[in-house]
Amino acid sequence: MKIGIDIGGSHIGIGIIEKNNELLYKCEKDYSYCKEDMTKVVDTIIELIKETIKENNIDISKIESIGIASPGTVCGETIIKAQNLGIKNLDISKEIKKIFDVPVYLQNDAKCAAIAEKKLGSLKQYNDAVFLTLGTGIGGAVFINGELLKPKRYSGFEIGHMVIEKDGKQCNCGRKGCFECYASMKKFKENIQKEFNLPNINGKSIKEFIIQNKENEKLENIINTYIDYLAIGIINLINIFEPEVISIGGSFAHYKEILLNRLEERIKKGEELFNQESAPKIIVAELKNNAGIIGATMI
Repeated sequence: MKIGIDIGGSHIGIGIIEKNNELLYKCEKDYSYCKEDMTKVVDTIIELIKETIKENNIDISKIESIGIASPGTVCGETIIKAQNLGIKNLDISKEIKKIFDVPVYLQNDAKCAAIAEKKLGSLKQYNDAVFLTLGTGIGGAVFINGELLKPKRYSGFEIGHMVIEKDGKQCNCGRKGCFECYASMKKFKENIQKEFNLPNINGKSIKEFIIQNKENEKLENIINTYIDYLAIGIINLINIFEPEVISIGGSFAHYKEILLNRLEERIKKGEELFNQESAPKIIVAELKNNAGIIGATMI
């Protein structure tokens, strides 16, 4: 068996994966208390692994490996930088291997989710595909001829930091006008919270608010503006990679009924699309929040 770890924007997920890639157990833990010192995230992960082993009566000798899906730029055993989390040069794999005498693998979270979707989920039948995760930021991965594109140096494909607005909004990365400043799900929710003065509302309640106020003109404008920015970024990717399909994961999946059809229509009608006659399918990821955990054990 293997253990998969997925470091999210506010929670760390952990799962036990059997040889057939079946998720046998999963739990999540809030780690917001680490935000003042993100090196403590390693301690949190170690404690979470220990708790999981104890709760499931696991013989440590049966654990083949530990896989970690992390936001941001990763290389070897190190998270080089995860801007949205404030992590920089954290040797996370090395520290975990000191406690657990098993191989520890690290990969970008979007790549992990993409690998799981390609082998088990929404991308199984496609050779050329773009995978996007929309959540706190925007991550991505690309498959050409069935193979995941892998740069030699860093994890690459920082799709969320593709500039779509010159001199636009300030991004956490230090640049301006990045894709995720306009089209992350976090930004979508924040725009609604700000416009309608809903500071403490959670994602589920925001979805209910949208459904209950679908005739509201201000809300309609927010949704359409969001779709415009999301479509522009995706069309850029289509023009570059010409995929058969775009699969979207992250919290976007929870808003499928609200956003997906609008996005498909906007892309197909988009004048920015170079080959308008061959717009790819736009689908939602199947493995949802489990993709990162499962994919982390497939690295």
